[in-house]
Amino acid sequence: MLRSKKTLLMLALVAAVCVMAEPAMADRLADAIAEAKPTGEPGYLGIPGGPQLNILIGLVWAIWVGWIFSTVGAFGGIMAGVGHITIYGLGDYASSFGKGSQMNKVVTDSIRVSNQWLVGCSAALSSFNYYKAGRLVLPLGIALAIGSVAGSWLVPWLTAGKINLKAYLGYFGLFVLFLGCYLTYETTPKGQAGKKAAKEAAAAFQSSVKKQQEGGDVDLAEMGVKVQKFTPTSCEFTFFGVEFNFNPLIPVVGGFIIAALASFLGVGGGFLLVPFLTSVAGLPMYLVAGTSAMAVFIGMCNSIMSYMLLKQTPVAWGLIGAELIGIVIGSVIGPKTSKFIPDKVLKYIFIALAVYVGVRYTSKGFLGYSLVPPF
Repeated sequence: MLRSKKTLLMLALVAAVCVMAEPAMADRLADAIAEAKPTGEPGYLGIPGGPQLNILIGLVWAIWVGWIFSTVGAFGGIMAGVGHITIYGLGDYASSFGKGSQMNKVVTDSIRVSNQWLVGCSAALSSFNYYKAGRLVLPLGIALAIGSVAGSWLVPWLTAGKINLKAYLGYFGLFVLFLGCYLTYETTPKGQAGKKAAKEAAAAFQSSVKKQQEGGDVDLAEMGVKVQKFTPTSCEFTFFGVEFNFNPLIPVVGGFIIAALASFLGVGGGFLLVPFLTSVAGLPMYLVAGTSAMAVFIGMCNSIMSYMLLKQTPVAWGLIGAELIGIVIGSVIGPKTSKFIPDKVLKYIFIALAVYVGVRYTSKGFLGYSLVPPF
């Protein structure tokens, strides 16, 4: 509890500094303003005529973002994107400048890196909380993180300033929709055929949680992840008495590919890590959130620095500061509530969000209008 209060205080102070700071990387933004010649009262990023953002809405939405990411290990960046693109209307605002406009690309990149600030913060807090609870596979998280470093540096360097909003929305939705369909298949009897260990571990964890709720003396952290063996080509660990093993070289390669795609989309990559961890590594959902969060955190640190330092992408520090406070609140609540949600329900939450977000943004990006209503 004391550590949580210290974390809250620290991030509140950081957020207060951010609220008073000016938008970053003014040179690229100034060039875009000079080209577009917008008029009106300064709004988002200080752009004349830009949207006037309510930071209270950002704080409340960020609580949801922090909770969903820390609960299922994914959709933090995607839900942050929904907030920035739809709730704040930054998507329509960027589109109003036309496909080839520098302002369109600056605002699009700003959305991408703003999403990553939120999910990076949530990932850091979630990693710490899940590690304490014995629900983070540290060697697997490190292997994914090693691969993510190169991918999260490469893509911003190649694509920043080159992607317009329409293309971004279309690819954003397409990737999410594909993964929602894939995880739907995994819930079928055929998709579940090779998940014996994951199902056994999930059942053992749920049984222990139930005993704890009934007043039994159960130490969930003590029965959590225990690494038995680690070499460059093999890692073995147990979780609630069930044995798992993987080749560390596979998540290194997977981490590179996932981080590259996530950095392009301006999200954390949890929505790609979840199917990787459940399918390739065969983990139960109770281990996925923490392990995913660790890999996401490393990737986000690299990607944010790439966008902001290499490509001078601006962000609205006042908005980011308010949202970070919400992220802290949601990320502290998530690990405490997720243990009471059945493994299957966690996966169904992921699928429902993936299908909704995927259809909405795929249709908006490629057709020009959304086939489903906003939240």
